[in-house]
Amino acid sequence: MKSIKLPMWLRIVLLVIVTVLGTGAGVLAYHYYKHPAALTVAVGSIDGEAAKAMTVIANRLVSDNAPVRLTIVDTGTVVEAANAFSAGKVDLAAVRGDVGDLSQAQAVVILAHLTALVVAPPGSSLDSIDALKTRRVGVIGGEANARLVDVLSKTYGLSKAKVFKDIAIADVRAAFQSKDIGALLVAIPLTEKYLSLVKGFFQQGPKTSPVLISIDSAGAIAETERAYESFDVPKGTLRGVPPVPEDDLTTLRTSLYLVAHKKLNSNTIATLTQTIMGVRRELLGEQPIFAQIAAASTDSDAFIPVHPGAAAFYNGTQQGFMDQYSNEIFLAPMMLGGIASVLAAAWKFLGIGNPETIQGPLDSLYALARRIRNATTDAELEAIEDEIDGILRAQRALAASGDENAIDASTLNVAAHRLENLIHDRRMILAAKPGIVSAA
Repeated sequence: MKSIKLPMWLRIVLLVIVTVLGTGAGVLAYHYYKHPAALTVAVGSIDGEAAKAMTVIANRLVSDNAPVRLTIVDTGTVVEAANAFSAGKVDLAAVRGDVGDLSQAQAVVILAHLTALVVAPPGSSLDSIDALKTRRVGVIGGEANARLVDVLSKTYGLSKAKVFKDIAIADVRAAFQSKDIGALLVAIPLTEKYLSLVKGFFQQGPKTSPVLISIDSAGAIAETERAYESFDVPKGTLRGVPPVPEDDLTTLRTSLYLVAHKKLNSNTIATLTQTIMGVRRELLGEQPIFAQIAAASTDSDAFIPVHPGAAAFYNGTQQGFMDQYSNEIFLAPMMLGGIASVLAAAWKFLGIGNPETIQGPLDSLYALARRIRNATTDAELEAIEDEIDGILRAQRALAASGDENAIDASTLNVAAHRLENLIHDRRMILAAKPGIVSAA
């Protein structure tokens, strides 16, 4: 097969193109690896603080040049945040454990704990949940607290009495003054900001303070409703002197989680978890609620299972680059070698760039032996003798000019002598055959 020899300029151009393409692919791969992962997170609260807090975290990710970026989607309420997450509209969400469909959720961190407080105005005679059957209880954030209300109603038999009533924050103080409600149900983080909000609903003096009502069946409720846990509000939480409550007060508590979809990359979530846990102390000055950020439970029976990426960070098994891509690094040379072999075979099959086989003078001489044996006339033998003479003359000329590639004269003589013997023998054979007349 005739080979195709590419011009030097074309080979240089092809080499430059291959080099540029290889370099470009490497640069693109590097930028892809280093490019921050963009995630959307749904948050919502009736006071807008959830969006503000998450924005602080998102800004810190940018300022620290973290490999993860957050886009905040303010849904207005925690219920809508849960709905957006379950509908697959966002990658992450800040959700309460007792709100929405969390079947596809996996926990990243616990953002805060929300404690259920049943509060009556100063001087109230209410001292238990059972006593609420004859009163109306206002519920702030009624939709978000719907499950909590349902649990309390079933546990204490308050369903028929229709004790609970949704109420807006702005209407609470007037509702107490008009006796429209006799108590208030809220679920808040136990931080100074939210405790001050609750105290602001009542007129207080040195000798008057709100009344906190215990949920004494909290332990039994937590056994059947895993979204809740029994929690003791520390003595003096609402006010120090005189202390309110006067002693540790049993109630219910649920958690506000940052959750992620199961499909999200584990390394991305591990990086996000590491960043949040690393900067929480630094962010306390901007949002005191960050003091409540805690690791999600890694127990196998946790209410919301932890995301594998977050678990890797908590357990110290977070993979590095070599661990993450070890299989690819091991298999890539094998795959590239196989591809190269296939391409080489195709290149050879097409005959592109195959070097021409350059026959030397000895090869030419040895090739004449077959022709001699197959010759049928004396004329063919004479033509072969002429070729032998031409090869010998050419090699003598090279030797005379001092060419290093010239074949040694003795070697040529040996080969030529052998061919002369073959020619002689062939002539004898041809002369012995009847009907064959020698050209001589």
